[in-house]
Amino acid sequence: MTISTLQNKDLILFEAISGSWAFGLATENSDTDIRGVYHVPKEDFFGLHYTPQISNETNDITYYEIGRFVELLQKNNPNILEILSSPEDCIQHKNTLMDLLKPEDFLSKLCKDTFAGYAISQIKKAKGLNKKILNPVEKERKSILDFSYVLEGQGSVPLKKWLSENRKNQEKCGLVNIDNTKGVFAVFYDESGILKYKGIIQNEEANQVSVSSVPKKEKPVAYLFCNLDAYSSYCKDYREYWKWVSERNEDRYNVNREHGQNYDSKNMMHTIRLLQSCEQIFKTGSLNICVENRDELLDIKKGNQSYEAVMKKAENLIRSIEFHYSHSKLPEVPDIEKTTKILTAIREALYIKL
Repeated sequence: MTISTLQNKDLILFEAISGSWAFGLATENSDTDIRGVYHVPKEDFFGLHYTPQISNETNDITYYEIGRFVELLQKNNPNILEILSSPEDCIQHKNTLMDLLKPEDFLSKLCKDTFAGYAISQIKKAKGLNKKILNPVEKERKSILDFSYVLEGQGSVPLKKWLSENRKNQEKCGLVNIDNTKGVFAVFYDESGILKYKGIIQNEEANQVSVSSVPKKEKPVAYLFCNLDAYSSYCKDYREYWKWVSERNEDRYNVNREHGQNYDSKNMMHTIRLLQSCEQIFKTGSLNICVENRDELLDIKKGNQSYEAVMKKAENLIRSIEFHYSHSKLPEVPDIEKTTKILTAIREALYIKL
């Protein structure tokens, strides 16, 4: 089933322009996203070809089957509640059956987790981006050798420096574990290569040092400390950073780099907006997705506010949400029985009474 099928077979129950246009945050460069609701043909619904969701390749256009739509409403999914709360001037088509679905029948205290919880996860993501921008990881990958040190007197010397100064090759070294220690090894050296030591590492990608079999008569030339915990953390940061680089939207990244605030300004604008929506839900028991502070939010999007200032706004909103949540008269969860009966009534009108 495709979007064309929905259109040609008149299966669309609801269709609206969503995103920035619905929030009142659109600018001349804003994309036009479409979200909607459909029902599958009668033979598919009663047969084996149920399709819960349909999108185009870029996900700019997405439709939800009516049952899936109600299921997500019952879970207080923010995107779905926002679709149901679309402003009238953004609604392009609406079957009268959709009037049976009202936001107030679904809003509940679950919104604290779904709205604020998601927003907080985005704040953590923004902090991660802040870290990535301020602390880029070099493309050339480090090895365990960069996290190893030779003990000297009361201090230590980086292993690579020690090898260079003593004209030794790591491939000719042999390591032996020292009992009752973690990450400390005796270092032996075989210039001839006859003893066939394994070296400190066997390749640059190794995640452990190599331990060799060393004859008892051999004497260590040094003692080595290998900080495997630090190396493990570095590997994690390296993977995450270069995965982020490969997946990031370059145009959006360049905008963020140009404004110099070290956060994804568009993402943080929507994070603040989402927190404001959550605050409104618990303050008023309703959801109006068209913002009242367009200029302030667009100012964040432009990167005109510092990272610290935006984080402060988020923290204040979270505190306000906690307060109003504790005084809210919204139910703990939506009335599943009532809203399921509404879905049943819609489906009966679509399939049984035709």
